[in-house]
Amino acid sequence: MSAHVGRTVPQYLSLHLLETAVAVLPVRDENNAPKTIVYGGVERHLITSQARRRAERVYLRDRANAGQGPLAGKAMGVRTREWALKVAHVLENEHGWEQDEALSTARSVLEAVGLKFGDPKKRTVADLTKVLLFAPADTGSRIAEELHLERESVRAWEKEYTEAKARKAEKGAKKDDEEKPPSLPKHVRTAVLTALAPRDAVDIALYGRFLAEIADSPNVDGAIQSGHAFTVHEAELTDDFYAAADDAKLDRQENALDFLDTADDSGAGMTGYQALISGTFYRHAVLDRRALRVNLRAAGMAEEQAEVAAVGAETEFVRAFVDAYPHAKKNSTASKGSLPALVLAFEGDRPFNYGSAFQKPIEETGDTSTAELATRRLMKHHRFVCARRSDITEGRVLTYDPDIDTLLSGLDVESVTSVEELTS
Repeated sequence: MSAHVGRTVPQYLSLHLLETAVAVLPVRDENNAPKTIVYGGVERHLITSQARRRAERVYLRDRANAGQGPLAGKAMGVRTREWALKVAHVLENEHGWEQDEALSTARSVLEAVGLKFGDPKKRTVADLTKVLLFAPADTGSRIAEELHLERESVRAWEKEYTEAKARKAEKGAKKDDEEKPPSLPKHVRTAVLTALAPRDAVDIALYGRFLAEIADSPNVDGAIQSGHAFTVHEAELTDDFYAAADDAKLDRQENALDFLDTADDSGAGMTGYQALISGTFYRHAVLDRRALRVNLRAAGMAEEQAEVAAVGAETEFVRAFVDAYPHAKKNSTASKGSLPALVLAFEGDRPFNYGSAFQKPIEETGDTSTAELATRRLMKHHRFVCARRSDITEGRVLTYDPDIDTLLSGLDVESVTSVEELTS
């Protein structure tokens, strides 16, 4: 089952990738501008690890839910602020509760276990938790089932809880004088916390979660470490002017319907600017195999079951690292169709980040592309490190670029033709 059977497997799998993006905008700052950093004395474009990690998580989850790959059918997580809405939806549609009671109860119960909600006076956020909560996808159904089974006791508790909150709000008393709302029945609280726990969700074991609001709900230190991707050369930015047509106005003009009373009959329907970036990026991630197995065992899996899940999770993580791409501007830039120029995978007893190989920005010259120059520099750096470390393997490389494939044929590296072979 495992590609590693029969040998001692190093703890860390290091992945290094070079990819070229043209006229894209996968991440933006608060001003809608591309994110940048200054490195090696020049400005570089930045694609944050958060954006990449989410793309990978969604890719993993969608494949598993679609029955594809070794994680098909495995439990996955959902990160959302809408757990109260999810619980209420199940209560209403599967257990026959009235909509208002379902939502009120779901919110009260989650609030009672420690989650904070938005301003009740603002309808758009009143039923949303203040923080995103990463929990198994079936959490809403499990909580709803428990609330339905304990409907009478929960209904009585919720009535007291709501009244106590109302009295507290009406008094506006000082903290020492505040009336404490009644605690959720212990067995109900235990069931809710169990539903909210990471349990056997594989993507939570991989990427981890941090939940400070509920002290007795476990956090997970993820098994994946991700670095920000940055251009190996100085940033190249384009301010793209765009003009959007007004279909109705053009149709009227083409059909000589000028007698219609219009407010504006000239120019484009809308104009504006958007920033686009291009460049060759270096990005890096590490999988801690030991941590992944610890997380899966902590979720209640038997050792053999955890091993099977860990091997499948590693395969799918590598595929996601290679194939997943942030969704921003995907329709107007076709960014998700990009394939990496180079992927280097190797094992070691500690993580190895090769970002320092590109501290000196690459300057493209002659007929050699930036991706080719970056490949030469990355592989040279890797061979140099390998010659001085006994706790690292030579690794394998994958390319989707024919010119780089030719380049690799002249280097002493093990080249593969599929993602699966990177770690087999």
